[in-house]
Amino acid sequence: MKTYSARRGDIERSWWLVDGTDQILGRLASRIAVVLQGKDKPAYTPNADTGDFVVVVNVDKVRITGKKLQQKSYHSHSGYPGGTKTVTLRQRMEKSPEKVLRESVRGMLPKNRLARRQLRKLKIYRGADHPHQAQQPTSLEI
Repeated sequence: MKTYSARRGDIERSWWLVDGTDQILGRLASRIAVVLQGKDKPAYTPNADTGDFVVVVNVDKVRITGKKLQQKSYHSHSGYPGGTKTVTLRQRMEKSPEKVLRESVRGMLPKNRLARRQLRKLKIYRGADHPHQAQQPTSLEI
C-alpha cells in the first residue's frame, strides 16, 4: 500500500460561507482553521495547501464568553522609549472585529510559510454582504 500525497494539480478547492452571528469566537476560529488547512478532507497532506476558501460574514456579531472583553488585552511596542500600547478586547472588537478573528485563526495555524498561504484564503466581512457571490459559497455549519 502506498501513502497518498496531494499535488498542486490534484487539489479541488471549494468556497464556504460562515455566518458569525451568535457564534463563540474560539470555536468559530478552530473550525475555520481546520477547513483552511484541509484537515477535514481525506486528501489532507501536511506539507501541501489542501484547504478551502472560507468567507465569514457578520463577524461583528460574534460572541465572546466570560470576562475576556474586559480582561484580555493586546500589547504592542513601537520600539521607542515609552512606546508600549495596551488595548482591551472590547476596544479592539469595536474598532476592527475582522482583525480579532483573523488573529484567533492565525494562532491556530502552524507557524510557517504554508500557514501564511492558508490564511490568505480567509475572507472576513463585518456585515452580511460580501463580494464572493460569483464563487457560489456553500454554507458551513459550525
